[in-house]
Amino acid sequence: MVNVLRVSSQMILFMKQFRFIALFLALCLPFLISCISTEIEAAQPLPDPFQSYLRQGIEKTLNLEIPIARESMQKAVELDRENPSGYAFLAFVELFSYEMSFEQKDRENHQAAMLRYVSETLIRGGKRIEKSSKDGQAYFAMALAKIVKVRWAIEQKNYFIIVQDTSDILDYCEKVKKENPNNYDIYFLTGLLHYHIAHLPALSRFFSSLLITSGNHQGGLQELELAAHRGDLLKEFAQAELSSVYEYFEKKPEQALPIIRGLKEKFPLNYRFLFTLAGTLSDLDRFDEAFATTREIEKGFQVGKSPFVHQLRPRFDQLMGHIYFDQKEYAKAADYFQRALKDTAAYNARTRASALTGLGMIHDVRKERKQAEDYYSRALQVKGGEGAAQVEARQYLKTPYVPLPKH
Repeated sequence: MVNVLRVSSQMILFMKQFRFIALFLALCLPFLISCISTEIEAAQPLPDPFQSYLRQGIEKTLNLEIPIARESMQKAVELDRENPSGYAFLAFVELFSYEMSFEQKDRENHQAAMLRYVSETLIRGGKRIEKSSKDGQAYFAMALAKIVKVRWAIEQKNYFIIVQDTSDILDYCEKVKKENPNNYDIYFLTGLLHYHIAHLPALSRFFSSLLITSGNHQGGLQELELAAHRGDLLKEFAQAELSSVYEYFEKKPEQALPIIRGLKEKFPLNYRFLFTLAGTLSDLDRFDEAFATTREIEKGFQVGKSPFVHQLRPRFDQLMGHIYFDQKEYAKAADYFQRALKDTAAYNARTRASALTGLGMIHDVRKERKQAEDYYSRALQVKGGEGAAQVEARQYLKTPYVPLPKH
C-alpha cells in the first residue's frame, strides 16, 4: 500500500513537471522558431536585383504589359550600364513589341529601338570578351541579341545577315555551354535554330548546312524541351515555342495542351495563348471547350476589352475556320477562311497563309486537286507568312491532304 502511494505521488509530481514543461514550450516555441527562421533567412543569399528586374521584364512582356516591361529592363540597365544582358533583353522586348504591333509607325519605332539595343549589346559584350574570353554571360547576351536581329532579318529577306549572324549565334552558344554549363536558357536559342532549319525547303536546308549548320529535327526538339523545363529567364518563351511546335509541327496537341493552359493562366492578357488554346482543344475534338474559349474571345471584342482590338478579327475568323474544319463542317470553315483573307495588313500575313492552306485542304477533301494546288501556291507566296502553314502548304502541294482517321 505504501509503495502504491509512493508511485502515485511520483506520478502526480511528474504530471506537474510535464505541465510546466508544456507551458514553457507553448510560450517559448514561437519565439525560438522565429529566431531560427531569422537565422536561416539571414544565411540565404539575397536575390540579385539585376536579375529580378530582367525576370519582371520578361513576365510583363509575355503578359503584353510592354511599358512596364520596358521600364523594368531599363532599371536593370541603370544598375549596370556596362552589362550587355540588359540591352539584349531590351532588344528582345522591342522585337516582341514589333511583332505584336498593328500600326506601321509603332512597328518602325520598335524596329529602330530593337536594332539600337542589339548594337549596344554587341559593343558592350565585345568589350567584356576582350577582358575575358571566358565571359559566358557576355556570350549569352550577344547570342540573344543576334537571334533578335536574325528574326528581323528573316522578315526583311536579308540573307547575308541571316547566314552571318546565325553562324555567330551557334559559336557564342557553344562558348556559353562551355563556360556556363548551367545556363539552360541557351538551349532555347539553339533549339530554335536546329529545329526550324530542319523544316526549311530542301534547297534552303542544303545551303544552310554548308554555310550555317545542318537542321536537326529531334535534337532541336530536345533542346527546346530542356529549356522549357530547366530554363530561367527564357523558360516561358521556350514553353510557348514548344507548345507551338507540338501543336503545329509535331501534330501532338495532347502534349501542347497542358503547356498552353499554364501559359494562358499565368499571362491572361496575352491573346496568342487564348487563340492557341482554342485551336489545340479543337484538334483534340474537345469542341465544347474550344467554342467556350472562342466565346471568351468574342465577348472581348464586344465589350472592347484589351487586348481584343479589331485588328485581331481576321485571326478570330481563321480560328473559327480551323474549328469547323476539324468538325468536318467544310462549308462553314471555308466561309470563315474567306473572311480572314479580306484583311491584307502585314501583321496578319501568317493568318492569311493559314487560311489559304486551310482552303486548299478543303478542296483536297472534296477531290478538287487543281483548286487545292492553287490555294497552296498562294499560301507560299504570302510575304511574311513563314511558319507552320507554309510548311503544310509545301507538303500538300507535293502530296494531297488526306484526313487522318480519329482515334
